[in-house]
Amino acid sequence: MADYSDLKAVFVNCTLKRSPETSNTEGLMGVSRAIMDRQGVSTELVRLVDHDIAFGVYPDMTKHGWPSDEWPSVWQRIEAADILVIGTPIWLGEESSVARILIERLYAQSGDLNGSGQYATYGKVGGCLVTGNEDGIKHVAMSVLYALQHVGYTIPPQADAGWIGEAGPGPSYLDENSGGPQNDFTQRNTTFMSWNLMHMAAMLKRAGGLPSEGNSRTAWDDGARFDHPNPEYR
Repeated sequence: MADYSDLKAVFVNCTLKRSPETSNTEGLMGVSRAIMDRQGVSTELVRLVDHDIAFGVYPDMTKHGWPSDEWPSVWQRIEAADILVIGTPIWLGEESSVARILIERLYAQSGDLNGSGQYATYGKVGGCLVTGNEDGIKHVAMSVLYALQHVGYTIPPQADAGWIGEAGPGPSYLDENSGGPQNDFTQRNTTFMSWNLMHMAAMLKRAGGLPSEGNSRTAWDDGARFDHPNPEYR
């Protein structure tokens, strides 16, 4: 069996509830986290709403008129991880507003580069977990996973899972007799997602990340065109 003990994973819960209020999304994220913990992955959980995160698309919004912004310290924890799992509830068919803030702030780091001149999240993998009482798991996952790959994360197969109860008011994932923790479809997909994230993260880490040929921002800025049909294009 492969050794995953050199991997780090950060689970960012985008619930609207502050700690210590129970988060159903966090309940499902705990399943994935437990699987990774058992494989020796170093995991941590961030409940984003517990932090003072400013709106904006710059790395530090205190430089743009905001009185405070804890994003830089949260970003350090995310950047240090090989795996990012975003968990979000569904509201009106979409990911939470907190999840959108997270995505915008990840996008704010687009100027950060790694040692190969690639975007900082190259060589890292991303996944998504969703809970709620209304339709939209696949729609939410599509939005979140698209954003992650756009900012540089690699998305492995079966990189999302979720649970929704009966449409309308009713029990949530962790509520008694909800059936969520016993739902085979949800638990299977959460398990597959967790293992695929570990597999892909390990493959990338062992390979030294993605090759920089053809995708180095630094090399492009220095004039490399990587077989572009018009090498004079600037």
